[in-house]
Amino acid sequence: METRDWIRDGLRAIAGGVLAIGLALTNFLLFVLFVVSLVLTPVLGLGLVLLPLVTRLIRARAAAARHIAGWWGVPIARPYRPRPEGTLPVGPGAYRQIVTDPATWRDFAWLLPGALVGVVLGVVSLAVPLYGIEGILLLPLWIWLGTGDYGYGAIWPIENVGDGLLSVPQGVLILTIGVLAAPYLRRADAWFTRLLLAPTRNAELRSRVTELTVTRADTVDAQAAELRRIERDLHDGAQARLVALGMTIGLAEEMVHRDPESALKLLAEARETSSTALVELRHLVRGIHPPVLAERGLDGAVRALALHLRIPTSVDSEVTERLATPVESAAYFAVAEALANVTRHSGATFAFVSIRRAGDVLHLEVGDDGAGGADPSAGTGLRGIERRLAAFDGTMSLSSPPGGPTIVTMELPCELSSPRTTLSSGTD
Repeated sequence: METRDWIRDGLRAIAGGVLAIGLALTNFLLFVLFVVSLVLTPVLGLGLVLLPLVTRLIRARAAAARHIAGWWGVPIARPYRPRPEGTLPVGPGAYRQIVTDPATWRDFAWLLPGALVGVVLGVVSLAVPLYGIEGILLLPLWIWLGTGDYGYGAIWPIENVGDGLLSVPQGVLILTIGVLAAPYLRRADAWFTRLLLAPTRNAELRSRVTELTVTRADTVDAQAAELRRIERDLHDGAQARLVALGMTIGLAEEMVHRDPESALKLLAEARETSSTALVELRHLVRGIHPPVLAERGLDGAVRALALHLRIPTSVDSEVTERLATPVESAAYFAVAEALANVTRHSGATFAFVSIRRAGDVLHLEVGDDGAGGADPSAGTGLRGIERRLAAFDGTMSLSSPPGGPTIVTMELPCELSSPRTTLSSGTD
């Protein structure tokens, strides 16, 4: 790390210590409010209203502590149980849900210890650099004025200025130690916060089960919708043409002896119908698993997709190896849906796709220079991308301020396909 970097981190940590001292005061206030709201519960039911409100404040304070801990490389997940549907924000239902949530009591248990640890570490991270600055600036000044006193009752005469200036290198050393140690003190505070505010093992498992339940339901719904689409396309397209083809050939059979010329026309029409049905079947198969994806992999398929867009689209990909087939398919269709949004809604003149792989995570970015303001709740296909990625524990984030640009960032756990899979994919 360069000198400029550790100085910047140290100053940021010292500022974080000052912030921790200030936030500690809110911990004490919230502790008192929580106790009061519990005591007032039997009194006219005031706690049924007051406790949920105070708990919201405590959770907001705890969320701020988790966010600050994340600044120092200590991520802390939210441990709270979701509020049941139909439950009011205040009242008996909300009160019951709050007091039965273990995370509520962990937040409460953290308030005072978290405040004390934050104050102590904040004071240390602030006092040591200040003491070093005192040695550099103030002590030589006091000695020069003949009023320097180190606590031993000895007043340094003005002729000992040279000896007094020895405090300058000592101050520099203390200041350096303080600046270097401040980030470690902030991380120690973050780890203590994580000790009390992080989800327990049971809470993590419960949250994971809930997430998987929602993901499975979304996946089942998406698969059902996809099956309905395929059935509808078959029924309205290829199936109807194949039925017409059979009827045309039947008429030709009846007319082949008594009107050969008309029969030939019907057979020519049947040939055209069969070609059209074949094209529709190819389009349908391409919608299920594009042949170009099986032949060229994700990199080649996305580049081929970009060539057919009506706006210039650049593709920057570092992933040339083959991935597992389900992952390739999910990533391809997610990029395709994002690019479809660009062409339909953004009004952009340029788009880009970036594909990276870091370890076992595939990173995808699709961006444009359009009008921005994309909203997943507006039915622009972004929810579909989220559902598609969630089936693989993937995530999607969106940055689309009004006026643009819009950037869709997707992450997808992935693994390389086996050599056998790669070989078969390339020879089919």
